Amino acid sequence: MPSPPPPPISLTPSSSTMRPCSNSVTSFFSFLSGGLDELDRCFASNAFMSLQSLQRTVALLRSLHSRLIGLVQKLHLPAGERWLDEYMDESSRLWDVCHVIKLGISGMENYNSRGADMVASLEEWRRNPTPRLALQVMRAISVCRREALRLDEENRVLVDTKIESASLRFDDERTYTESRLHGFNGFRGVLYALRNVSSLLLLILLWGSVHCCPEQGVSEESTFLSSGYAVSVSRLRRRLLGEVEQLGGRPGILMHEFRAARAAAEELREEMEKAGTEGGESGATAGRLKEKVEGLKAWLGTLRSGTDNLVAQLDDLFDEIVEGRKELLDICSHQ
Repeated sequence: MPSPPPPPISLTPSSSTMRPCSNSVTSFFSFLSGGLDELDRCFASNAFMSLQSLQRTVALLRSLHSRLIGLVQKLHLPAGERWLDEYMDESSRLWDVCHVIKLGISGMENYNSRGADMVASLEEWRRNPTPRLALQVMRAISVCRREALRLDEENRVLVDTKIESASLRFDDERTYTESRLHGFNGFRGVLYALRNVSSLLLLILLWGSVHCCPEQGVSEESTFLSSGYAVSVSRLRRRLLGEVEQLGGRPGILMHEFRAARAAAEELREEMEKAGTEGGESGATAGRLKEKVEGLKAWLGTLRSGTDNLVAQLDDLFDEIVEGRKELLDICSHQ
């Protein structure tokens, strides 16, 4: 018979083994769980993969990184030890994946521009509904549709070529001994937990903003979930997988506002075709066209401002990684 699995390892110090630094480590894990629970509530109260949820995801990544830097300053870790290399490795991973996410989001600028051109053509046609302008509108809609397809394909290639599966994996805690996870006054356990949580947050951002590939690591059963923050991680993972399954598990960009803008453009195309068969804008078609043009403008405006905010937050995260590395190197050099 196969031997039973080893008992789960607790990453948070027990009350019987508390050290002076243990309160700081315990506080970090409490913040970690609380941040995940808050993010889960954000997903529950908003449309799936809404820009608000994605912005909250980036904000949590930034907060966790900032907390980690503050924790190091409290743990009085030895200079020149392995802990610094491990942090540098993790911050490099964070930087590399976020750079891909930023590239994917930045690609939406062209889609927003094509959408604005389409709306401008529609409004010109509504002021002067001639056959020539109607043809111009249909062409603008086709260009916007092709731009969305091009963005989907470019982002798929971006993820396939720039994201290694290992960079998003969930570590198996059974490969670590308890003494190893509690090494460097508990820093190793914190970094281990942060890596797993960051993998989930990065995957959310990739699926929402760049390209969803349901075969990626989040769908695999993970064995790290015996730790104290397990419930929060598991709940968010289940929500993510359940929502993707409801969408049919199709690959592509899952951002709610992007999907809504594409759907609004398709509805406009259908209304334009109806207007063409009716010989121009008249009757009920006029009201429907006005409503759908305004709806598309609203989605495109939200998409543009929201993606700009995401890019700005990622730029801030890059600055914070650079500053965090500098702070830790300064700490080591002054010891």
